[in-house]
Amino acid sequence: MCLALPARIVELLGTDSAIVELGGVRQTISIALVPEAQPGDYVIVHVGHAIGTLDVEEAQATLALFAELARSPA
Repeated sequence: MCLALPARIVELLGTDSAIVELGGVRQTISIALVPEAQPGDYVIVHVGHAIGTLDVEEAQATLALFAELARSPA
């Protein structure tokens, strides 16, 4: 199973990489597949690569679902 998570871009690092934040954790990722991404945008991150962009509402709804799953009993 593969899992991709929405994360917010906080800083661009050149043309092909950026720093994203998710849950207070920051990580450098590749944005080569989404060169239009800018700070403040939400991207879907899979194994260190942004593979698409999301609007704010969709990203927040997805993150809320993940938070709900984390609170659910196993």
